[in-house]
Amino acid sequence: MTASEDFASLTGQFRRELLAHCYRMLGSADEAEDLVQETYLRAWRAYQGFEGRSSVRTWLYRIATNACLTAIERRGRRPLPSGLGGPGEDPAGPVVAAPEVPWLQPIPDALLAAPHDDPAEVAASRAGVRLAMVAALQYLSARQRAMLILRDVLDWPAAEVAAMLDTTTTAVNSGLRRARAQLARALPEEDDVAEPAEPELRALLDRFAVAFENGDVTTLTALLREDVALEMPPILTWFAGREDVRRFLASKLFGTPGQFRLVPTMANGQPAFAAYEREHDGVYRAHAALVLTVTTTGVARIVIFLSPGLLGAFGLPQEYGAGPPRPAPALAATPGPGAAAELAVPSWPR
Repeated sequence: MTASEDFASLTGQFRRELLAHCYRMLGSADEAEDLVQETYLRAWRAYQGFEGRSSVRTWLYRIATNACLTAIERRGRRPLPSGLGGPGEDPAGPVVAAPEVPWLQPIPDALLAAPHDDPAEVAASRAGVRLAMVAALQYLSARQRAMLILRDVLDWPAAEVAAMLDTTTTAVNSGLRRARAQLARALPEEDDVAEPAEPELRALLDRFAVAFENGDVTTLTALLREDVALEMPPILTWFAGREDVRRFLASKLFGTPGQFRLVPTMANGQPAFAAYEREHDGVYRAHAALVLTVTTTGVARIVIFLSPGLLGAFGLPQEYGAGPPRPAPALAATPGPGAAAELAVPSWPR
């Protein structure tokens, strides 16, 4: 076996979890991919000197973490609109764009786990990548971010984290306490609310997609929590509360039925949609990625990433076949446990 083959066999198995780690640190799937590539390049250059004093996994995480710390120092944090100011007060008024802000980005679930992976491993790989969690991590300093991820998400011993960050165990424990306190203030309450069981979740998502595609604001609003939030980076303006979100959807987003097509996917361990908008020539072209936070009491947050290029990371095309709007499913206002069986449910990833 050549040195190159030996290196690949020892390190290749950790690529996906390193990607998840770098994404948690950076808040950008593109930057995380770049940093994983840099990690492997640095590791290959140092491979001949690797003496096995730590595991290969620990060695790679040390390289990746240090690369992320340097990147954060250069580029700063990636917020969502709600991290930069209060909600808008006039849903019918003009909105403010901020394209110069390095916004938080979603990450496709498919990048974090292969289809054949063990379900328990898949769940572990998604730990800590929920959108609200990654957004809250952006409030922490680079080193606090690393301490919290390594200790609370990856469950590494404090002594090992201290060795990785060239500091003391006391400093890690102290920094971790401050990071946890700050994270508790930044993390929205809905992150602690459980999702509904799969049949109810799938039924709700199908109703959401049908209502969105048909421009049915009334049905869509009925699926929202009273305290729902709507964010649309790179639009700085965001809205909170069911009535303000309803007014914005009615006055700004929806035109005629069939204006949008939604394709189900998964991002950040959450249900998501790729949105295609019909243009003047009748062709549906990539428009946005929607990531939903769904709780037992309804949709708590909608983040619409208005960046058509994101859909490529989900393995989706830039154009989508035309067709009439989907018919509304015959469902009661609150679907019961068996409601999903009555629907032509999209192929939701699991």
